[in-house]
Amino acid sequence: MISEEGHRKALRVKAFIENLECTQGEWAGKPFRLMKWQWEDVILPLFGTLRENGLRQYRFCYLEIPKKNGKSPLSAAMGLYGLCADNEASPEVYIAAGDREQAGYVFRYAAQMTRANETLMKYLKILDSRKRIINRRNDGFMQVLSSESYTKHGINPSFLIFDELHAQPNDELWNTLVSGTDYARKQQVVIAMSTAGIWDKESIWWRIREKARQIREGIIVQENFLPVLYIANPEKDNPEDEEVWKRVNPSLGYIFTFDKIKEQFEEAKKDPVEYQNFLRFRLNIPIKQLSRWVPMDKWDKCNKPINIASLGGRICYGGLDISSKIDLSAFVLVFPPENEDGLYYVLCKFYCPEEGILKRSKIEGVHYDIWQQQGFLTATPGNVIDYEWIEKDIIEASKEYQLLQIGYDPWNAQATATRIMNILNPTNFENGFQMVEMRQGTKTLNEPMKDLLVNIMQEKIAHGGHPILRWNADNIVTRLDANGNIAPDKEKATEKIDGIVALIMAWGRAMFDKKQESIYESGGLTIL
Repeated sequence: MISEEGHRKALRVKAFIENLECTQGEWAGKPFRLMKWQWEDVILPLFGTLRENGLRQYRFCYLEIPKKNGKSPLSAAMGLYGLCADNEASPEVYIAAGDREQAGYVFRYAAQMTRANETLMKYLKILDSRKRIINRRNDGFMQVLSSESYTKHGINPSFLIFDELHAQPNDELWNTLVSGTDYARKQQVVIAMSTAGIWDKESIWWRIREKARQIREGIIVQENFLPVLYIANPEKDNPEDEEVWKRVNPSLGYIFTFDKIKEQFEEAKKDPVEYQNFLRFRLNIPIKQLSRWVPMDKWDKCNKPINIASLGGRICYGGLDISSKIDLSAFVLVFPPENEDGLYYVLCKFYCPEEGILKRSKIEGVHYDIWQQQGFLTATPGNVIDYEWIEKDIIEASKEYQLLQIGYDPWNAQATATRIMNILNPTNFENGFQMVEMRQGTKTLNEPMKDLLVNIMQEKIAHGGHPILRWNADNIVTRLDANGNIAPDKEKATEKIDGIVALIMAWGRAMFDKKQESIYESGGLTIL
């Protein structure tokens, strides 16, 4: 029950926030007007529910809401209130996240709002390089912290904002900033915000989320904890139900339209990875780490014959995934279409030491021996791969085709890459053949992996039904980062995925080179 005094205090927060300006998109320069859910579900109960002594009842607020519903600007505005108007001596406002870049999102909103407000600029000083805002009037500050870098000493927070709690790698930063830090603060506020994460019952996100759910449902009681959950129930709610979309996206009609969600859903149905992202980021349904990357029926529809002789002299890009000396390695070529209606052709070669073939065929039941007999697998003599066989095939490919680039995983292929460059481009001529290092993370592989999948779903590639490549495709699973970016997960894959990884890298080089060409074309330049 919110008293008259509590309502007055909440209105004071509302007035502060609504004196700020929006700073991005179509709302830039307009007054920050709280949406209905922001006022009724967050600001009013959090700042207006009081104890008998007149202090705030809630220390904790957990807000889980789908992406693009306005939680970051709201948290930035609340953080500025905590820094400037919460009647706290020497306030310390911390913005925490899994990494410094993520924490910087909320800080950037706060800095922009400050710069747009003449009154705040009179006594706040923004230190962008340190991601810090100093209040010269009350000796307070706002500071970005991340799990990557922070100090455990001298922390006395009055206002804490945890952005995307699901991205915290462990509970160390949470414990450091929360446990026992309210002793010197009568009204410390801890606001944790997140979209749904990858299900992990040991993670700090899952534990806080479950606590919030149980408090909301009356299973447990914690009077200082305010749960604000906009989440779909995976057991009861139908992801196709438009009423569910409306219920869990309270900013619908304000920040984005219903048609936008519908468009996103229709696209997601065509792509298993994007469908999982829709469940997670639009409906707040946690997903499991393991997710199949490509529907095999779609893969098999790309089983079109390849006339290898017709590819002679054509431009192509390579991907090289070299395993340890005792296991499978792959070299893949991607030939972009020569016209808009053409196909991407894929050629691949696989390598394994001869003794490894016998072992895997007899003991583990993998058809390496049959694939070798059929010519799909090259067996190098002995019990370790002879990399010279791979290098020889790469040199031959450079003679047969216009091989422009090869993307490679540097973990096990640096020496091979150096030797190939010494042969194919010994002077390292900028416009000549290049070996391109491709780290195996989401930053490098997300875009080519998603684009490749789109072309598979649209049957725009021809892989000739290579059985080892198909086996790899059936084995691959993806890992996701906090922003829904993906990469192959070799550790969680059911079996070997080397050929698909090489294909993704080759695809990435073809994509990058195509982008470069379009830049030159649009600039009216001719490259000779």
